[in-house]
Amino acid sequence: MNDTIRTVTCPGCGKPVAWQAASRYRPFCSARCRQLDLGAWASEAYRVPTSPPDGDSAGGDQHLPDSSAGR
Repeated sequence: MNDTIRTVTCPGCGKPVAWQAASRYRPFCSARCRQLDLGAWASEAYRVPTSPPDGDSAGGDQHLPDSSAGR
């Protein structure tokens, strides 16, 4: 069996982190880097890029019935 320990880069600060059970916060190097990343997700700093939908430029969903139609 291969006894080399895999090393990954901390997504927060870039420090090398050993990928093993003793690395408590992996893939992060510390609780601070883990909390900073969680805070970025919570504040919606990370976004998935998307393209505008085809067709309707108003942004409405054409597949849903108009909720005001029965009033």
